[in-house]
Amino acid sequence: MSVPDYMQCAEDHQTLLVVVQPVGIVPEESFFKIYKRISAVSQINVCDSQRVLYIRYRHHYPPENNEWGDFQTHRKVVGLVTITHCSSGKDWPQTFEKFHLQKEIYGSTLYDSRLFVFGLQGEIAEQPRTDVAFYPSYDECENVEKRIEDFIESLFIVLESKRLDRATDKSGDKIPLLCVPFEKKDFVGLDTDSRHYKKRCQGRMRKHVGDLCLQAGMLQDSLVHYHMAVELLRSVNDFLWLGAALEGLCSASVICHYPGGTGGKISARRTQGGSAATETANRHRPGAQEVLIDPGALTSNGINADTSTEIGRAKNCLSPEDIIDKYKEAISYYSKYKNAGVIELEACVKAVRVLAIQKRSMEASEFLQNAVYINLRQLSEEEKIQRYSILSELYERIGFHRKSAFFKRVAAMQCVAPSITEPGWRACYKLLLETLPGYSLSLDPKDFSKGTHRGWAAVQMRLLHELVYASRRMGNPALSVRHLSFLLQTMLDFLSDQEKKDVTQSLENYTSKCPGTMEFITLPDGLKLPPVPFTKLPIVRSVKLLNLPVSLRPQKMKSLLGQNMSTKSPFIYSPIIAHNRGEERGKKIDFQWVQGDVCEVQLMVYNPMPFELRVENMGLLTSGVEFESLPAALSLPAESGLYPVTLVGVPQSPGQITINGYHTSVFGVFSDCLLDKLPGIKTNGCTVEVIPALPRLQISTSLPRSAHTLQPSSGDDITTSVSVQLYNGESQQVIIKLENIGTEPLEKLEVTSKLVNAKGKLFGDFLSWNLEDTLSQFPLKPGNTATFTVYIKAKLDFSCQENLLQDLNDDGISVGGLPLSSPFRQVIKPRVESKPINPPETTKVGDFSHVKTLEAILNFKYSGGPGHGDGYYRNLSLGVHVEVEPSVFFTRVSTLPATSTRQCHLLLDVFNSTEHELTVSARNNEDLVLHAGECQRMAIQVDKFNFESCPDSPGERVQFASPKQLEEERQQAKGMEINSKLDIIWKIPSLKREGEASVEGVLNQLVLEHLQLAPLQWDVSVEGKLCDCDVVADCTVGDPVNLEVKLTNWSKRNVGPFSLTVIPYQDYQNGVHNYDLQDGISFLGSNTFYIDTVKPTENTVCTGALLFLYTGDFYLNIQFHEDNSGRELPLSWFCLPSIHIRAVNSVIQTKL
Repeated sequence: MSVPDYMQCAEDHQTLLVVVQPVGIVPEESFFKIYKRISAVSQINVCDSQRVLYIRYRHHYPPENNEWGDFQTHRKVVGLVTITHCSSGKDWPQTFEKFHLQKEIYGSTLYDSRLFVFGLQGEIAEQPRTDVAFYPSYDECENVEKRIEDFIESLFIVLESKRLDRATDKSGDKIPLLCVPFEKKDFVGLDTDSRHYKKRCQGRMRKHVGDLCLQAGMLQDSLVHYHMAVELLRSVNDFLWLGAALEGLCSASVICHYPGGTGGKISARRTQGGSAATETANRHRPGAQEVLIDPGALTSNGINADTSTEIGRAKNCLSPEDIIDKYKEAISYYSKYKNAGVIELEACVKAVRVLAIQKRSMEASEFLQNAVYINLRQLSEEEKIQRYSILSELYERIGFHRKSAFFKRVAAMQCVAPSITEPGWRACYKLLLETLPGYSLSLDPKDFSKGTHRGWAAVQMRLLHELVYASRRMGNPALSVRHLSFLLQTMLDFLSDQEKKDVTQSLENYTSKCPGTMEFITLPDGLKLPPVPFTKLPIVRSVKLLNLPVSLRPQKMKSLLGQNMSTKSPFIYSPIIAHNRGEERGKKIDFQWVQGDVCEVQLMVYNPMPFELRVENMGLLTSGVEFESLPAALSLPAESGLYPVTLVGVPQSPGQITINGYHTSVFGVFSDCLLDKLPGIKTNGCTVEVIPALPRLQISTSLPRSAHTLQPSSGDDITTSVSVQLYNGESQQVIIKLENIGTEPLEKLEVTSKLVNAKGKLFGDFLSWNLEDTLSQFPLKPGNTATFTVYIKAKLDFSCQENLLQDLNDDGISVGGLPLSSPFRQVIKPRVESKPINPPETTKVGDFSHVKTLEAILNFKYSGGPGHGDGYYRNLSLGVHVEVEPSVFFTRVSTLPATSTRQCHLLLDVFNSTEHELTVSARNNEDLVLHAGECQRMAIQVDKFNFESCPDSPGERVQFASPKQLEEERQQAKGMEINSKLDIIWKIPSLKREGEASVEGVLNQLVLEHLQLAPLQWDVSVEGKLCDCDVVADCTVGDPVNLEVKLTNWSKRNVGPFSLTVIPYQDYQNGVHNYDLQDGISFLGSNTFYIDTVKPTENTVCTGALLFLYTGDFYLNIQFHEDNSGRELPLSWFCLPSIHIRAVNSVIQTKL
């Protein structure tokens, strides 16, 4: 026996072997169609009996194996079914002859045979025959199964007759010696009359009868015969047949214990005696069975026809443990015979199947290890493949998965052995796929992202390489790319640097012909290979959705309830709502993207390869609203470490968008990498809201861009900055061009400014503009521009610092003591020898040449398009950086009274701090020329100011402001009013630059009091003519002169009563005043006027008269009487002019 049947199992010992073969030319598909129907009839109930007959079908069976039919009857072909196709009666004789030739192959063992003829019709087909069945076609054969059942019943009749014939053999000492093929030559010339020979014959026949009983469905009978055979054969040391008897005993016991079978498939057997057999098996305790055979039951030839007494008295079924022990014993006997290698191998396989059911894996592995080393004849490559495949299957059944995978892989390699002319690469590939689970290897990359790596990486890589090579030899490059991609993705950590280079080079060679995709690959057997995204090429550590640039960020117009009120709950706070918001914040970003704008996602990536990694076509994978991803290409240096990569795209519609991952193309393999599949990735959320489209505003100015970076304390982000250099007090006009570079019309625009950095006190508006002309050009369509004018005015404090005054005083100049009539001209001399070369910072603060900086932000709030309808706008900020150089300083300020009570002289010491000649002019004054570093005094006659008319601060500010702040604001308002009347302008002719010189910051409280118009306004009229110190009233000697004094109360309180006395005098212009004028002036009435209480904004008038008796220049001095009411008010409130009256003779007197 040379061809092992690796599918053998213990229950096959009770089956009858039937061979089904085609005769002539029969289509393979049609043959197997009929074969499938025939093999379905695998067991039948024998008529008038409780026994079941089991059939084992084979469509191919080596004739040499049939020679071992006496050794084990289940190896004997007892039935033959042939299938043929005959289209005409002429071919029938030849067909029938072929049938007889086929029977001759197994003729010595056949019990019966059948011929199924398809396609033949007519007289021949209508003739009734028992061994031949005619059918019109392969589809019209309804009674095939019935024919097979009849055929099996005929086999049973023959089997039963043979069993009875063998069991009731009355030939005395003439029991034939059953032999195996290789024994026949050894028994030539053997003494057949010896007792040893007779016992051998009896033992072998008893074993043979046990086989027939087992096939005939008589399980208990077979057990008795097997036990008897074992005793007989053991006594004569007939080891080969003793092993067969033990194996038969094991098989019968296995059938008794495991009626479901040991072949691994659920048996469809319907055992009538199953319940009784189960009871018998359960009745015995393991290890407690013994053979109780009555010696008297044996006849002289060792065979008793009636075995019912033994059956009733014997406990013959082996326990599960004894089954394995007997198998071991049987196999040890088989191993003594070189020609019994196939029998030994099949016995090992049967024992392993039993042990697998008993879950005794270690013992099963010993049997399998023994089977591996059993030497058979020179096997063909196909037989080797079958042998290794069955070993793999058996190892799998006992749980030795890696061992199973090993033999499966050996079988795969055997499919493509060099000795095979046509290697079976498809079979090799299929077997290699089946080895994957044994090596803890899965072709799904998801299984490698969970925890630590499982299995031996070196073996797994070797197996994957073999899959790649097999798929390439199969002519399937897509499969090669998929497996090589899987190798690179899952085994990257275990590859050496050189291996990484080799694998990637091979992958690029494959993908040049067939690029890798994200499609599932379906194999011929239905297995689907999932795609392999390159999540490690490169490795992504974090994903961060970026907010739009500051100038493009949308902002929501604040509603009445506030911008952040997103819930409709009537409660101000709810812990449930707060918790839900926290969960949502983890998923949804707290900023928005805008439809039609380029949006960015930043990935921190790492290149694990030892060479430069080129990533092409890298873009975003999104869900939600439509999103146009703009792919990028990047090159990462070898083992780069974390490297930022920004991916961009444009949302095409409003709504919500979720970033699901990214796609790449690396080494020709296209990958879709999903974020939820990436282990340990950090993200700030993946869902962001996209609002409707908004316009985009771009600004450009007539000023150069600033190299300075504004750092506002409020956190405002500056889009762009411009810078300009101005002298203190100078103004600059800036033309700003507004261009709509978006796709939506610009409909709304608001402009605001904010001062963010001012070193020094700033007076007036730093930035000013008029928006009406610009808004008249709106709405601004896409691509159109509008102009906007902004005025920059740098007006800082013009007061001089202490160090400059020290310079002036050190030079021996007392500015305050100079007379008005002799204005000084002095140039500051440098005194290097008296000052340190590098003065400390504290001395530099007051340096008059120090350049000060002003910085402000000009905010453009604009909106339009669909986003405007949803209440969104954008904010664009322009930074303005102004460096202010000093122009002029007012080193000293004082006042002198003027001839009029409503005027005074303001004295200003002006210092030119520039390096150029400078002119200073004021209203109604001549220009004052100052050289570089020169200081001069200028006097300006000004009308006194009525500060009571200055508007007060709003009530809310008054409520929250401190008294000091209120006083500073009042003083600032006074200075602003004074400065507006002075209109002091400086000019630098050489530079053609000019500006304003403000006195707002240099006027102290004393000067302000001198410049303030008294709240009590006194108007004195002579003969109806308003008189002041510089007005001369003419009158005639002898005529009465009417004198009128009018008091207007501009204060906020009641004043009075007052008493005024008019005192006339003459001024001789030599310092002598003559008050003795009783002969020259006469009052008509009293020279004292009484004024009653005057309410605010009201006035009162008192009148009197004088009479001048001779000509001359007279002066009237009006004085107040000191009383309690007068002492409460400042003396400056009672400034009445000195009246100058010139008395002349009348015209008549002149003529005389």
